[in-house]
Amino acid sequence: MSLRIAFCASNAPLAQSAKAALTRRYGDHAERRADVIVALGGDGFMLQTLHRTQALAVPVYGMNRGTVGFLMNEYSEHGLEERLRAAEEAVINPLSMRAECAGGVVHEALAINEVSLLRMGPQAARLRISVDGKLRMSELVCDGALVATPAGSTAYNYSAHGPILPIGADVLALTAMAAFRPRRWRGALLPKTALVTFEVLDPEKRPVMAEADARAVQNVLRVDIKSEPSIAHRVLFDPGHGLEERLIREQFV
Repeated sequence: MSLRIAFCASNAPLAQSAKAALTRRYGDHAERRADVIVALGGDGFMLQTLHRTQALAVPVYGMNRGTVGFLMNEYSEHGLEERLRAAEEAVINPLSMRAECAGGVVHEALAINEVSLLRMGPQAARLRISVDGKLRMSELVCDGALVATPAGSTAYNYSAHGPILPIGADVLALTAMAAFRPRRWRGALLPKTALVTFEVLDPEKRPVMAEADARAVQNVLRVDIKSEPSIAHRVLFDPGHGLEERLIREQFV
């Protein structure tokens, strides 16, 4: 029996032409009635697709028609059904962000890769960090800080010299960006169940923004971050090229 495949693509011409070719070859079904969703683009489009389809119990298989493609498989028009049937599944739980701004305004968002806090002006941010309600660092002076999932540990977190986490690890990475005080502080590994709270010190003079997978909230005063186990993203990879293998391989390049 043929698989019911739903195709989606980024606006890039390369992705759109790939969608047209694959649709002609395999047909196209509505996402709600599909056995699998095939996303064509880069990592950014893959994240958008996972967020958009999180209410569906349908796995997503990405094929790279973008640039980096860490979350994507190699593109090919041939043998797609066979590849989908043989694919390995990785389950990813996102982070939830609750960002409080001046006047008590609260913004909530989910992040598959990371939630980051970044300075908005020329002066370094001053942050206070608590974990599960217990003060852990009274003042971190830095360009920013982030909390990353294992799936996102090779993205912004790795660029900030944070650790790469195995996909099955029940931990989160807390990483500082350009820490000035304490000097050279690189962060911490925390249990996946941890609630991380950042409080912005001196927010008027040193404003800070928060981002959850590129969705930004400006002038935050407090940001609470935790894993969201009630949401499970199902991502498919070709055998031997799964997320676990990719995370290990990244540490030896």
